[in-house]
Amino acid sequence: MICFALYSASHAMQAAYKPLLDPLGLTYPQYLVLTDLWGQNDQTVGALGRALRLESNTLTPLLKRMEAQGLISRSRDKADERQVRIRLTQEGQAMQARAAHVPGCLLERTGLTLDQASDLRDAITALRDRLLASRD
Repeated sequence: MICFALYSASHAMQAAYKPLLDPLGLTYPQYLVLTDLWGQNDQTVGALGRALRLESNTLTPLLKRMEAQGLISRSRDKADERQVRIRLTQEGQAMQARAAHVPGCLLERTGLTLDQASDLRDAITALRDRLLASRD
């Protein structure tokens, strides 16, 4: 069953991240948020949720914990008070350098080459997109 293979691989991947992220004081979901913000800082909660495919009821408590840790700031958008903007703090920006080793270490743990990992990611992403499109 492909569904179980993907499900169990997802759990194994998160477990492989744990020893890399624990010394940084990060959880896997927090690392995902930071990774997205390192690529595009100053996003709305909605944009961040769409990028990470997380619902606001999952994302909001996560962001509140990250704000309490001093990694991000949350503030109302001046142009649209309904929107909450997420920005990296100095600590959140500094975490990028502290976490720079994580992708390489994780790739090594997979036993894949960079090209193989990229191909696998692309195949899984295409599968996900086809499955989502088939719901419509």
